[in-house]
Amino acid sequence: MELTLNRAAAKVGLSGIRRFTYLVRDTPGACALTIGEPDLNTPDAVKEAAKAALDANDTHYPPGNGYPYLLQAISEYEAREHDLHYAPDEILMTVGATHALYIGLQTICNPGDEVIIPTPAFGLYESLVQLCGAVPVTLPTENNRFQIDPGQLRAAITSKTKAIVLTSPNNPTGCIYTKQTLDAVHEIIKDLPIFVLCDDVYRTLVYSGEYHSFAEYQDMRDRLIIINSFSKPYAMTGWRLGWCMADAPIRERLQVILQYSVTSVPSFVQQACVAALKSDTSYIVDTFRRRRDMVYRRLCGMGLDVQEPEGAFYMFIPISRYGMDSLTFCEKMLTEGKVGLIPGIYFNTEGYMRLSYCYSDADLNEGLDRIERFLKTL
Repeated sequence: MELTLNRAAAKVGLSGIRRFTYLVRDTPGACALTIGEPDLNTPDAVKEAAKAALDANDTHYPPGNGYPYLLQAISEYEAREHDLHYAPDEILMTVGATHALYIGLQTICNPGDEVIIPTPAFGLYESLVQLCGAVPVTLPTENNRFQIDPGQLRAAITSKTKAIVLTSPNNPTGCIYTKQTLDAVHEIIKDLPIFVLCDDVYRTLVYSGEYHSFAEYQDMRDRLIIINSFSKPYAMTGWRLGWCMADAPIRERLQVILQYSVTSVPSFVQQACVAALKSDTSYIVDTFRRRRDMVYRRLCGMGLDVQEPEGAFYMFIPISRYGMDSLTFCEKMLTEGKVGLIPGIYFNTEGYMRLSYCYSDADLNEGLDRIERFLKTL
């Protein structure tokens, strides 16, 4: 008897980022600068709100899309902080940004549809597209300072193109799309039946310059799916909480996938989300800005031609000059230098490695010392 599986599920592998991180953790004495998880703890006010909700026995089924008070709080927050005006009934609570991306792609994609993913990119996008039976189309940006080239975008669009994923600030580069880049993308796709998934999870972690999200192009409101998360700006990665905003007709379909995939997010954490939206996170931004400056200065001092990140908490370090592919280089650096960074191939871009600087100052300094010593052996 031959058993068969869903073809999409059978061909998608586990995360290379996670796999390499586990390799680093299993290497005795290794210093890990791999995962994008803040070393900071969730603010006390957020934790206290969750405890109070538990004490009040808020442990029953909540509304599938989220409690009305939380959807109202997110609506007011987005209008106040980002000038994005979505009514509470155009917002959904999700199990992190990953779940929001999943339900977004499941809602819009049919088998054979194409989804454009500017690279370098978080590997999750490609895998989620494949799980939907759709086809990921990579759009390289490394030769254009990680900005989207309009000519290359036009060439990537076909009659099968269903969507493009835009992440700014970007993981793994920390790059922010310029207004010129976003205007060019808008001009190309504004009259086409193409959805835009705006993964804005790092938008509060911006350190310099003027920031714009594609979510601002509200003339395309009927094709925008805007995704955000509590994980990064509030040090709430383990809470697994995010949200998704879309025009009412799209949101109506998104909620179907949400409710058949998880029913709802937990009830007692939703008061904590309201507390998070009210909290001051400027100290988190200041911490990562300071760490960015220190890491950038150290890497430049090693002779590495690194592009300074403008947001998030990653450095995408070019290593092609050493004559090895990124996986070989990172494995060698782990084995011989006892420091772990993520190979660029896991972001669909060869010749780079990603360093996460959301670790403690002590860990960063130790890791950078080891990188410097290793590079001197090459």
